[in-house]
Amino acid sequence: MVKIGVLALQGAFEEHIDMLKQVGADAVEVRLPADLAGLDALVFPGGESTAIAKVAERWGMIEPLKQWVHDKKPIWGTCAGMILLAHSARHAKQGGQALIGGLDVEVSRNFFGAQIRSFEQQIQGPPGYGDEPYTAVFIRAPVIVSVGEHIDVLSEISNAQPADGSDPTDVIVAARKVPHNSKCCNGNMKLMGRTTS
Repeated sequence: MVKIGVLALQGAFEEHIDMLKQVGADAVEVRLPADLAGLDALVFPGGESTAIAKVAERWGMIEPLKQWVHDKKPIWGTCAGMILLAHSARHAKQGGQALIGGLDVEVSRNFFGAQIRSFEQQIQGPPGYGDEPYTAVFIRAPVIVSVGEHIDVLSEISNAQPADGSDPTDVIVAARKVPHNSKCCNGNMKLMGRTTS
């Protein structure tokens, strides 16, 4: 059985663990560097990326997480997790926030605005997940605004309306690194409920 750790510093880690268990994985909480031992893969859940980064710094997790990424071990980031795995982030708190990196993308935090502007939308899934669209949930969601080399775009939204009032633009809501050691998704894409996370 695959053993998957879920970063349990803040955010939706319990929901991620529950979903992973539903698809047959041995899912465990990861809070400290020692918790990384023996894992086959790691998930960064949704939550508040600045809070997750601050707790990770306090508990000595930043460097071990960077090492995990450097070692090209499988990793998945949802929402805040996508922000943490990004190369750079727009609209970060003043003074910035710690990023783990590993995914050559630039994200825009809270692209759609405050929690009151949360929404659900039917979007097309990544290649290989069927032709039927599925419901994605966007709660203070980030988007990917640019990608570097070796990035596969998995899902996009056309004519997305930014919270800052600027013109609608096409944005990326899911991407993966090639070769596939990391996957990042915003919008709680519910792929876990299909076959994988």
